[in-house]
This record gives sequence, C-alpha cells and structure tokens, in this order.
Amino acid sequence: MLQKILCEIAQTREAVARTEAAIAEADASRQANLFKPSIGRNLHAVYEEIKELKQNKKNLEEQLEKLEQLRDRQLVIYEKARRDREMLTEMHEEKRSAYESDLARLEQKAVDDNYIARRGRI
Repeated sequence: MLQKILCEIAQTREAVARTEAAIAEADASRQANLFKPSIGRNLHAVYEEIKELKQNKKNLEEQLEKLEQLRDRQLVIYEKARRDREMLTEMHEEKRSAYESDLARLEQKAVDDNYIARRGRI
C-alpha cells in the first residue's frame, strides 16, 4: 500500500510540474502575442486556458496534500507492523534458545545417567 501511495505521489508531482510548464508556456505565448493584432476570442481562449491550467494545478496540489497525509498514516501503520514483527521474531528466538537449552540439558542428563549406570556395574 505504501509503495502504491509513493508511486501516486511521484505521478502527481510530475503532473504538477507538467502543468506548471504548460502554464509558463501559455503565459509566454500570451506575452509574445500581446502586442500583435489578434482576435479577441483567441486572447480570451488563452486566458481561459491559463485559468483552467491554474485550476488543474490547484486540484493536483490538493490531491498531493491528501496523498502525503495518507502516506504519513501508512508510515505509522508500517512502523507499528515492523515493531510487532521484530517483537515476534525476538520472542521466537528466545523460545528457540530456551528449547535448545532444555534439549541440551536433557541430552547431557542422559549421557550422565548412562555413565553413572556403567560405573555402577563395574
């Protein structure tokens, strides 16, 4: 889930960058054509395009903010899961060590009992 969110954040940032570039390009085009004779509706269309691009950029930035909040929440969940897993791993290792110690103790007791039994016969 976290990787998916990070991928979406990267895609959204790229979309914001593309939108900013489109705004700059449209604004430069508008500036270049400002003193040239043109039809009013073309000028109006350029202003509408810039307005639409700015609105799109605003929407993308809001989406980016939501994704970053979601990422932060997912990081908290991930960290908790990691701590839980580490705790379970430590508990497993402790249990295994205790089991191996008990097993070694039992094996040593069997060896000792056999030695004592053989000595008792002699």
